[in-house]
Amino acid sequence: MADTDTLSETVLVSLEAGVLRLTLNRPDKLNSFNEDMHRALRAGFERAAADREVRAVLLTGAGRGFSAGQDLGDRDPRKGGGAPDLGHTLDTFYNPTLRLIRALEKPVVCAVNGVAAGAGANIAFACDIVFAAHSAKFIQAFAKIGLVPDAGGSWSLARILGEPRAKALALLAEPLMAEQAADWGLIWKAVDDADLLAEATATATRLAAGPTRGLGLTKRAIQAAATNSLDAQLDLERDLQREAGRTRDYAEGVTAFLEKRPAEFSGE
Repeated sequence: MADTDTLSETVLVSLEAGVLRLTLNRPDKLNSFNEDMHRALRAGFERAAADREVRAVLLTGAGRGFSAGQDLGDRDPRKGGGAPDLGHTLDTFYNPTLRLIRALEKPVVCAVNGVAAGAGANIAFACDIVFAAHSAKFIQAFAKIGLVPDAGGSWSLARILGEPRAKALALLAEPLMAEQAADWGLIWKAVDDADLLAEATATATRLAAGPTRGLGLTKRAIQAAATNSLDAQLDLERDLQREAGRTRDYAEGVTAFLEKRPAEFSGE
């Protein structure tokens, strides 16, 4: 049975089989972010971190888009009020959520069901395993309004794609279709539109039934590798393996292997 708990109408929340599903829910605005959606999404990831019943997260969008990024209707310069402090917006809303996603020691699966533009694209790229519908597209739209990629975009694009492709996507603001994003390694897989949610849900459910602590430590190790030296990474692997080897799931995994049966992981 699904445990449904809507913290806000802007983000729908449900928990089933250890998977916390967070659905961006402003479909009439292509799920663009306002302050309420920011707060609700952050609360969702805070719950994922604190709730032991949550063993994986599935992030997706309602309607025909994943997220068009920031709701520019809230930034209309014709309404006066002076120039906005966009750095404050990043510090207050986007950056804490991005840090939560990256630091969460539970798998985060993302199902991109349509356009993912600006910060919407970069929030998707921060997730651990990203599926996208074949019709989905990713757009670094910042150049169209005189801004720089944010929500981790300049970091993830350069780190995953390298400088030439990252610059071209950011400077030209041209759409990158899901299949090309998969070919370039920005996402895990492009799938048929009709299969997107089922495949992403199946993957999140599989991960939620896995050795949660070990998966979380694996996530931490891989994320650290980009900036660690080999010696530092070897030391980190040693420390994390020591921790993983003390979990109940490790003991269950070895026992199940020796008894030639499927492991039944508890997440502990």
